[in-house]
Amino acid sequence: MDGDQERQLNIHLDPEHLAGVYANFANVSFSDYEFTLTFARIEHEVEEGDVPGAVVARVNMSPRFMRELMDAMEDAWGKWSSREAIRNLPEHREQNGE
Repeated sequence: MDGDQERQLNIHLDPEHLAGVYANFANVSFSDYEFTLTFARIEHEVEEGDVPGAVVARVNMSPRFMRELMDAMEDAWGKWSSREAIRNLPEHREQNGE
């Protein structure tokens, strides 16, 4: 097999995970060996006392994968921000009847 040949991922997604989960809070912790991202859904409407919430997912990853994830997120954020900036230009809104 040629070492320069590009490989493609073949990732299986179980139907029960297709919709994903909603999170509006994340906590990042780490040890010498791994990072842990904990995602939760927090009820911000509570005005007094403790703020209730529920963990919806927790992901442990190596430091190398954490760096790759941050790079991918920065890339996606930059693309999204550019698209939104174009959508908010006056000439773009006029063309789309806004």
